[in-house]
Amino acid sequence: MKNINRFKLTGLLISGLIILTSCAIPSIERFTPLPPLESQVEQSNINTDKPDSFSSDEGLIDLYESVNPGIAAIIVYNDGQVVGQGSGFLFDDLGHVITNYHVVENAVQIEVVFPGGFNGYGEIIGSDLDSDIAVIETNVSREDVKPLKLGNSADVKVGQYVVAIGNPYGLSGTMTVGIVSARRRLLDSLRAAPSGGFFTAPDLIQTDAAINPGNSGGPLLNMNGEVIGINRAIRTNEGGDGTLSNSGIGFAIPIDIVKRVIPYLIRDGAYEYPYLGIVSRETLTLLEKETLGFSNEIQGAYVIDVPANGPAADAGMHGGDEDTQILGLPSGGDLIMAVDGEPIRNFSDLLAYLVTYKSPGDEMKITVLRDGQELELIVVLEKRPS
Repeated sequence: MKNINRFKLTGLLISGLIILTSCAIPSIERFTPLPPLESQVEQSNINTDKPDSFSSDEGLIDLYESVNPGIAAIIVYNDGQVVGQGSGFLFDDLGHVITNYHVVENAVQIEVVFPGGFNGYGEIIGSDLDSDIAVIETNVSREDVKPLKLGNSADVKVGQYVVAIGNPYGLSGTMTVGIVSARRRLLDSLRAAPSGGFFTAPDLIQTDAAINPGNSGGPLLNMNGEVIGINRAIRTNEGGDGTLSNSGIGFAIPIDIVKRVIPYLIRDGAYEYPYLGIVSRETLTLLEKETLGFSNEIQGAYVIDVPANGPAADAGMHGGDEDTQILGLPSGGDLIMAVDGEPIRNFSDLLAYLVTYKSPGDEMKITVLRDGQELELIVVLEKRPS
């Protein structure tokens, strides 16, 4: 599978190794017998309540028949051979199709196939390694295919029902149903960070709707048929015989980030993310809080390190500077408790706010706890370094 090394984890389960992998498949032969720009996409208010129609077959049938015509299979060619495939969906009436970047990277030629019979070649006009999305321009028109409506991922609730539709293992138009299992998950982005490793992609939606290789780039929908995320990655269990099985843990890029990024990809081919310039842990355990001298009630994003010459360093933010009994957790760093007056519980909250609401050049007021005292710092954000 493409990019599997980027997502491999080291944890062990009874059933075997857990692997986090992109959900594009390398070939269909594997299966045989800074404010957002204006966009022309239709949007509507999300309803996170379980609709009455879900209790009957007709509700799901109506949803599928309404949205499936706008969902595409993406086939990737290199040197005349099929080397990968995934899913996508029509974003607007100008023929722009959205998919994952990892589905189409290294593509020499891309074929886009809609269930109504349209198929044609597409061209990548914009890509974003941080959110793992790409825009494909096709000659499909609204007369042929209706764009999908977009919901609001900020309103998504854990426990609400969701639907995934895509092209797993080359089986186009496959629909699966599940719930939102969690919010605010973090994954590595595909953009390497200057200090090593990768930048972090925030605020992903976790779902137990069955997502398999080939679902990458397809929509995760609420029960109103609105896109609330783009399916990106899954965790799979590797048994002793080397076979992979779906663990029921999938991740989708939140549509609120997509709505912010896509108009720039269409216009400019790229999107610049804001950069704060800190190193932090996702959360702090009770032992880690005790080691750092914080009470258990205090929440925030702990600053382990502040790279020199970055926005946070210029604003006077402190990273840890004294070793503790916990490897990689130096004491003495600031604890970020709020940004622009919004409480921050952990690094995921901080990053989600930064990416969703801020742009390079913006000021951000950061409230930190330092030596038992609250301080306010004003940071001027920069763009993420290449």
